[in-house]
Amino acid sequence: MRKILNILRIHPEERWLAAVSALVFTVLNAMTVAKYYGSFSQLTESYHRLFVGTFHISGFDPLTYELMSQWDTVYNVYRHPLLAFMLWPLNQVNQMLIMLTGTNCATLVTAVMLVVCATYSCLFLFRIFTRIIETERREAFLLCAFYYGFAFIMLSTMVPDHFVISMTALLLTLYVTGMKLRHGSALNAKETVALFVVTAGVSLNNGLKVFLAALFTRRRRFFRPLFLILAVILPALLIWGFARWEYRTFVWPKEMARKELKMKKDRAHTEAIRQQVRDSMGTAGKAEVERLVKKIKQERAVAKYRADRKKIWNRNTGKPIAKGEFMRWTDITTPRWDTVVENLFGEALILHGQHLLGDVLRDRPVIVRYRCKANYIIEALVLLIFLAGLWAGRKSLFLWTAMSFFAMDMALHLGLGFGINEIYIMSPHYLFVIPIAAAFLLKRLHGSPSAGRWRVAAVIAIASATLWCWAANTTLITRFILSC
Repeated sequence: MRKILNILRIHPEERWLAAVSALVFTVLNAMTVAKYYGSFSQLTESYHRLFVGTFHISGFDPLTYELMSQWDTVYNVYRHPLLAFMLWPLNQVNQMLIMLTGTNCATLVTAVMLVVCATYSCLFLFRIFTRIIETERREAFLLCAFYYGFAFIMLSTMVPDHFVISMTALLLTLYVTGMKLRHGSALNAKETVALFVVTAGVSLNNGLKVFLAALFTRRRRFFRPLFLILAVILPALLIWGFARWEYRTFVWPKEMARKELKMKKDRAHTEAIRQQVRDSMGTAGKAEVERLVKKIKQERAVAKYRADRKKIWNRNTGKPIAKGEFMRWTDITTPRWDTVVENLFGEALILHGQHLLGDVLRDRPVIVRYRCKANYIIEALVLLIFLAGLWAGRKSLFLWTAMSFFAMDMALHLGLGFGINEIYIMSPHYLFVIPIAAAFLLKRLHGSPSAGRWRVAAVIAIASATLWCWAANTTLITRFILSC
C-alpha cells in the first residue's frame, strides 16, 4: 500500500505540471459535457439506445456513460474482463447523485474520472522522461505537450471510452519497469501480477505487455518454472476463467433472451407470409403454400444481404482471414500503406478536416486524405523525430521495452488486421513510444558538445510539431463540438 501511495503522490516538482494538465483536460472534458449534457442528463429506461444513438465522436463508444447510469457488463467481457467491476464505485456515486438531483450525472462523473486518469498518465510520462531517461525538466515539459497534442491522445482524454484508462495503466507499467531497469532489479511475481490484473482487466491484450515488461527486466529468470506458473500462467488462466464466468453469468442469458425474441419475431413473420399466400392462392394445397413461403423468405433474405453489402459499415470492413470467434475480426484487404500514412501516423496525430471525427461504421471512409499538404510535412517531421530517437536510444533496454509494446500492437493491427479500419483509435495503447524516443534523441544530443546546433534543431522541430498539432486539433475539435 505504501508503494501505491508513493506512486500516486504528486511531488513538489510535479505540482505545476499536474495543475496545468488537469486544467487542460478539464477544459477538454467540459467541451464534451457541454455538447451532450442536455441529452444525457435525462433519466430513461433504455440508456444504451440513448447514448449509442446520440453520441458520435469518431468510433468511440459511450459505454462508460451507460455503465455509470445503470450498472451492467456493457463492455465486451473477453476484451475488458474487469473494467465494469473497476468502475462500479463510480456508478454508485452517480446513483447517489441521481437520487439527490433527479438528473443523470453520468457525463460529469465520467469527466472527473477522465481528468484524473489523464493527469496521472501525464505525470507517469513526465517521470519516465526525468527519472528514467533523465532529460532536462523543460524538455520533459515540452515532450509532454508534444504527446498530448496528438489528435487521438487528446481525444482519448475527453471521450467516455476505456482508452485513457488503458494508457494510464500502460504508462504506469513502463514507469515501474523503467525504474527497475535503472536500479538493476526486476519485476517480482507480486508486481507482475498486480500490473497484469490492472492492465489486462481494462483491456486483455494489453496484459501481454506486462509479461513483455517482466521479460525485459528478468531476462532468463522470466522462464523460471515457479515465476512462469505464479506470475504468468496462473493469472492468465484466472482472468480468462473470470471472463468466461462473466459471460455465462451476465451476457449469455441476455443473448439467449434476444435469440428467443428473434425466433418469436421470425415465426410471426413467417406466419404473416403464410397467411398472405393462402389469401392469394385460395384452395392451394399445403405443400404448395409452404413452397411459396420458403421462396418468398429466400428472396427477402437475398435482398437484405445485397442491401447490407451496400451499407458503409460493410464496405469499410475488410475480408477476414477466417470466420472463427476471434479470427472474424481480422482484415487482410484494407491497404496497409495508405493506413500507415493516413491513419497510423496521420489521423492519429492530426485530424483530417474532411469527414471530421466521422465513424467508419457510419459515415467516414477508411482512407481520408489531407487537403492541406503541410499536414504531411508535420507527419513526416514527427516520423523523422521518432526514427532519430530510436537510433539515439538503440542501446537502451528501456526503449526496446516500450518498442516491444508498439511491435505487439503493430502485429495485431497491421499484421492480422484487428481494428485496422480505425487503427487511430488505438493510439493511446502505443503512441507514447514517439515522445519516449524523442527524449532519447534530446538526451543524446545534450551529451555531445559538438551536437549543440543539432540539439537546437531537434527542440525547434519538436516545438513546431507540438504547436501545429495543438493548433490544428483544438481548432477542428472545437469546430466539431460547435457544429451540432
